[in-house]
Amino acid sequence: MLLVGRPEGALGELATEIGERAHAFSIDLSEADAGERIEGKLAEVGAYCDVLVNSAGVGVFGPAAETSRKEHLDLVDVNIRAVTELTLRFLPGMIARRRGGVLNLGSITGYTPGPDMSTYFASKAYVRSFTTAVAEEVRGTGVTVTCFSPGVVRTAFFERFGVGKTRLFKLAPRSDPAAAAEAGWRGFRAGKRLVIPRFVDRLIVGGCLILPDAVLLRLISALMGRRRGA
Repeated sequence: MLLVGRPEGALGELATEIGERAHAFSIDLSEADAGERIEGKLAEVGAYCDVLVNSAGVGVFGPAAETSRKEHLDLVDVNIRAVTELTLRFLPGMIARRRGGVLNLGSITGYTPGPDMSTYFASKAYVRSFTTAVAEEVRGTGVTVTCFSPGVVRTAFFERFGVGKTRLFKLAPRSDPAAAAEAGWRGFRAGKRLVIPRFVDRLIVGGCLILPDAVLLRLISALMGRRRGA
């Protein structure tokens, strides 16, 4: 197992906890040569990519015109470009071996436009569309491609980007990280192309599919306003 991410210390501790066959590799996925370097690291430890889990992601909170352009472009690099590059880099080998697969982390936010998180919501819509299309392309090859689209998971992600102070994420029902990860992995192992783990998340997605964009935009705009004094 190759653990890929930016926090070198935390990755090393996790690799030690997992055991001697786990390796940590600290890298910034927004860098253009990240995929090539990951493939090189796999060769260095005598491994190949049997299952790819694309779970890295960043967010930008605030009106698009008032937030950092660089941060938005870094988000596109990590949430879209890296997911695409790594999937396309390792998928041909999986097809040739007729085994393995790709598990991409989407979100229920990929079913609606998201004012104040425009690029994040859009990136998750891309992940959903790209993943489900590729899943159809590889049908019958022995390879599984799955989009895991949970709701709000109880992690530091939303607090780190300031979204935890909004009404939307204060009111949204949160799931346990371990339970969410297990549901995603179980769905992947079952060969599903799309996994929305909880009934409440499926209800929210259903609402997003039924309501017109004009209604969704007003609703999300109201919910994304920061809570004063929070």
